[in-house]
Amino acid sequence: MVRILPMASSTIRPSISAFRFSGATRFGVPVSSPQRLCFRSVVPQSQLFNLKSFKLLRGDKKSIIVTSMGNAAQASTASTEENVLQWVKQDKRRMLHVVYRVGDMDRTIKFYTECLGMKLLRKRDIPEERYTNAFLGYGPEDSHFVVELTYNYGVDKYDIGSGFGHFGIAVDDVAKTVELVKAKGGTVTREPGPVKGGKTVIAFIEDPDGYKFELLERGPTPEPLCQVMLRVGDLDRAINFYEKAFGMELLRKRDNAEYKYTIAMMGYGPEDKNAVLELTYNYGVTEYDKGNAYAQIAIGTDDVYKTAEAIKLCGGKITREPGPLPGISTKITACLDPDGWKSVFVDNLDFLKELE
Repeated sequence: MVRILPMASSTIRPSISAFRFSGATRFGVPVSSPQRLCFRSVVPQSQLFNLKSFKLLRGDKKSIIVTSMGNAAQASTASTEENVLQWVKQDKRRMLHVVYRVGDMDRTIKFYTECLGMKLLRKRDIPEERYTNAFLGYGPEDSHFVVELTYNYGVDKYDIGSGFGHFGIAVDDVAKTVELVKAKGGTVTREPGPVKGGKTVIAFIEDPDGYKFELLERGPTPEPLCQVMLRVGDLDRAINFYEKAFGMELLRKRDNAEYKYTIAMMGYGPEDKNAVLELTYNYGVTEYDKGNAYAQIAIGTDDVYKTAEAIKLCGGKITREPGPLPGISTKITACLDPDGWKSVFVDNLDFLKELE
């Protein structure tokens, strides 16, 4: 849905200006003289002053007036922020697709369909801009999390980096899937067996571009493409950001002191029924090389403008102001989390129209 280029440059033109919330600075006008402020203020006296303030007022009117006005402004701003973050929790959000770059589109499609059981949902070629997209998954895009592959003409290799971890796929029989991967010439980097410290049977494989996939043995699930794992430098900071700015839930957190790492599963519903974001913190590692292969996760929202405002309030960086994309009118906004991982929020109604 959004062109992903191999380099940092972008052909997307600037969008319309960002949404603004009113009232955030309603008390921000400076008071030039303390005599001008009286108790006929629109803000009730009980909200501006307590008994302690009243006593101080007789000794130093100016300092108390400034302090009280500052407190009122802080209260107003805090109230606005609370409203925005409350809206985030009520927004209808879903992980739509994960976007990354590949060096040979036909080769990758063949591997995903023959070895991993995915279906090619749609494909589009944009020769004038020299790129091709393919969407693959286990069900329709309007109800399933899928992968969006991007092939840029003439680029056959990318750097995956050390920050990206893996994708997770739930399968009925891990051993059988591994045998199929081997038969098709795929690479198995971990043979089937119980996860360390648990009972779930897993295996790891690599696709032709070197992206890792964790195969998890799990019963029937509506969302077989179930995980995207990214490494972060401060897990508590990341959890706080994704809870507040993205409206995700912390589904579970597990520390593995023996192997010096901690994971947190974040998402919009139970991980056996929904795709989740798996954040991994390795003890003592605060930064990672992100390479140029993995791009972003796309998430649906009812309002990209309010979403951008919430992200700003939570310390995220907006890399594309909210507004419609040139040509297709789909409204999006893009951001970076505190670790520099990119996400794109897409208007829910526009996304459905795009699928028609």
